[in-house]
Amino acid sequence: MTPPTPRPASRAYDAVVVGGGHNGLVAAAYLARAGRSVLVLERLDHTGGAAVSARPFAGLDARLSRYSYLVSLLPEKIVRELDLDFRVRARTVSSYTPARRDGRPTGLLVGGGERRTRESFARLTGSEREYAAWRRFYGMTGRVAQRVFPTLTEPLPTRDELRRRIDDEAAWRALFEEPIGVAIEEHFADDLVRGVVLTDALIGTFADAHEPSLVQNRCFLYHVIGGGTGAWDVPVGGMGALTDALAGAARAAGAVLATGHEALRVDTDGRTAEVTYRSADGEGVVAARHVLVNASPRELAALTGQAPPPPAEGAQLKVNMLLTRLPALRDPAADPREAFAGTFHIAEGYGQLAAAHASAAAGEPPAAPPSEIYCHSLTDPGILGPEPAAAGMHTLTLFGLHTPARLFTRDNDAVREELLRATLAQLDAHLAEPLEDCLATDADGRPCVEARSPLDLERDLGLPGGHIFHRELSWPHAQDGTGRWGVETGQANVLLCGAGAVRGGGVSGIPGHNAAMAVLEQATG
Repeated sequence: MTPPTPRPASRAYDAVVVGGGHNGLVAAAYLARAGRSVLVLERLDHTGGAAVSARPFAGLDARLSRYSYLVSLLPEKIVRELDLDFRVRARTVSSYTPARRDGRPTGLLVGGGERRTRESFARLTGSEREYAAWRRFYGMTGRVAQRVFPTLTEPLPTRDELRRRIDDEAAWRALFEEPIGVAIEEHFADDLVRGVVLTDALIGTFADAHEPSLVQNRCFLYHVIGGGTGAWDVPVGGMGALTDALAGAARAAGAVLATGHEALRVDTDGRTAEVTYRSADGEGVVAARHVLVNASPRELAALTGQAPPPPAEGAQLKVNMLLTRLPALRDPAADPREAFAGTFHIAEGYGQLAAAHASAAAGEPPAAPPSEIYCHSLTDPGILGPEPAAAGMHTLTLFGLHTPARLFTRDNDAVREELLRATLAQLDAHLAEPLEDCLATDADGRPCVEARSPLDLERDLGLPGGHIFHRELSWPHAQDGTGRWGVETGQANVLLCGAGAVRGGGVSGIPGHNAAMAVLEQATG
């Protein structure tokens, strides 16, 4: 364990950032580089929040991205402007989805070149139709991404301004006005292809394809606009490489990072503020002109004594594994080194997703839990130490869908284990050998499997209800009360710079950037 940082030497700063996750570090780095005095108060003994790397398996030198694991929404602008020593690497395959057709194991490969993808669609579906529809659909989302992504680090456009910028009424209707299930069913006929498309609307979001609130549309939008392309890349060195680089940039610019310091209360008159915190040395108070809260809206309300927002509910099972080898697949055409390099979809047909949602909504764990799997070490082998690498080991990351926090409240440990067994059984159905035979064992002889439920994430990271976005994602345009940058609160000098801000969610740094811009704009306005 890293020892807590000693009590801050100064009692007053231009800005105090509450929470040392990646967004807080982005805000701190921008403000410090602009000449502001900055203090970051972090409750844990390390910075990084959910964007960290760890060695979870005793005696094995494998540094896994423990919680968040892929990068799409981080603007190159932030990497460039903060001079970050951080890179991402493209995956050679976008996705592979195993299936059985006419009693035979087969699958859908997306990636490896246009010809192979087209042939894979034809082999699965028996015609060219679905691939042509795929090209049209993602051509549409790609054009939207090119227009929307640059706005995320600008002041919020109005809804009408964003609509004019997109300049495609069919795309606007499909993504912003009708449930995404309508567009998916209009474009695609094959159940498996429909399911693969729908999954981007369900990552960390518990919803049906036709949910009237369109929360699934908002989730889908953020999953297809990253970088203006929608590509999801592997962070070289693991996710901790990003937050380590951000912490280094903030410190180099003069920010003070105080770990082991938990913010307890924020008092403000709108012009100046005081933050009360607790550390191993007892309680302390520090003054600030601005306070930036890199925590959930619920935590913001608790700190400022405001009425809390509606409760959030996470809906994912996160599993980290270390394997002695990649398992062979039943599909004879599938190479495990390709299939696991991209997103490996399990039990994610369109009908399967609907059934899993219906079960969980009724309070029952899905019998066939849907999940997404990928192997970081295929794209970035450097996360493995020399011994695991030489032994041919690989990491495996699994993200389970439609497992809302409500399912775990009766017995978190028992339900987590039940869902883990059911999820891995769905994977085993497509493997030529049991996954259990491929699992490494740690120094204590235990299988290298680490599972986390929403309740675990709430306990360990302070995520409200275990929700990875802190609350349901917002539209990337202004609405009543969102403010100019989407980070404003009821107090003029208190800003929300976490995932719960407008245009928050995912590993992006966007709320941190926008909160810093709002502070600097106030100073020059």
